[in-house]
Amino acid sequence: MSEREIMTWDIFGTASRDLATMVADSGYEPDIILAIARGGLLAAGALGYALAVKNLYTMNVEFYTGVDERLPVPMILPPVPDLVELRFARVLIVDDVADTGHTLKIVEEFFRGRVKEVRSAVLYEKPRSVVKCDYAWKKTDLWINFPWSDKDPVVTKGKIVKDA
Repeated sequence: MSEREIMTWDIFGTASRDLATMVADSGYEPDIILAIARGGLLAAGALGYALAVKNLYTMNVEFYTGVDERLPVPMILPPVPDLVELRFARVLIVDDVADTGHTLKIVEEFFRGRVKEVRSAVLYEKPRSVVKCDYAWKKTDLWINFPWSDKDPVVTKGKIVKDA
């Protein structure tokens, strides 16, 4: 197995707190934290608590289909946030990793010019990312094992896997 970046639950706690501190120290005060599902859900929740932001939104973007397997381009899936409600909002987009950066790019483009301000925060940013995030806890070239996705699912096509 090739070398990997391993994030444990303990490291996640430290990383999310450090990331929130970066945002706070910059003076940015988001009105809304937008999680890119699924990877950004836990990080966005942790940042919401640490930055005292209760307004959390979610966007589903399909891009990765497996380990290092992707669709040709990311696709925003419904439902999408109501931009009329958000036109005066400062939005912090949160994901677990900016790998190629294409997922973050499509979400940033969706919001840019339609909200007051948009910034991005990730736990990990890879050098090849087409988006340079406003806040990144760590930069790495390695594949990352996150504690929420490092094991196979306990179900396959709706059936429980006995050896989970």
